[in-house]
Amino acid sequence: MTQELLDTVLALRVGRPLVVAIDGPSGSGKSSVSKEVARRLHLAYLDTGAMYRALTWFCVTSGIDLSDAAAVEQAARDLVLDVSTTPLEEYVRVDGTDVTDAIREPVISAAVSAVATTLGARTELIRRQRALIEKHHRRMVVEGRDITTVVAPGAEVRMLLTASEEARLRRRGIQLGGTQNTEQLAAQVTLRDAKDSTVVNFTQAADGVVTLDSSELDFAKTVDAALVIVTKVLNRD
Repeated sequence: MTQELLDTVLALRVGRPLVVAIDGPSGSGKSSVSKEVARRLHLAYLDTGAMYRALTWFCVTSGIDLSDAAAVEQAARDLVLDVSTTPLEEYVRVDGTDVTDAIREPVISAAVSAVATTLGARTELIRRQRALIEKHHRRMVVEGRDITTVVAPGAEVRMLLTASEEARLRRRGIQLGGTQNTEQLAAQVTLRDAKDSTVVNFTQAADGVVTLDSSELDFAKTVDAALVIVTKVLNRD
């Protein structure tokens, strides 16, 4: 993917909506790839998973029973959240407290599915995610688990980024700097996916969603492949 070709395609979208929705399982490379795609396309960027993690952190630190759906839903409405929407900077703040690193701790990773599968909480966070897309004039790369089907089913480009379980476990281990053992990694990747799949399907592409399997691709090649998909989809318009 040459920058010249990319710029030519982008020139056709100036002043027009361009939402790139990217879904996928844990460890598929969604965040890093989506962030770079947003940078290359000069778009805003939203990590919706960070929003669920922030809510989980808020619930855990507030002593909220995660099995109490009504309490978790209320917490979602009460959450004072500030999350970065640029690929050039990463921050997550809850009521002014920087929780960017804290939401990646194992205790939050282990608890996030309980929050993410609470339907009332999902409804509130989806409302906020849609509001952020509109705030950025529908020019944003949005990544998560239900973006292509629920949050932004009308996105100009919809993509499912996936990879083999082996590749996903390896990548997540590298991302965490070897701080977790095999069992902890499996819990983060495969078990969390199994829990989350009870409320949203992010393992199979819905109609109109293009699948990108990155199992045999490195980061740069995955980004290039994603940009090729964007270009091809936009060229059909």
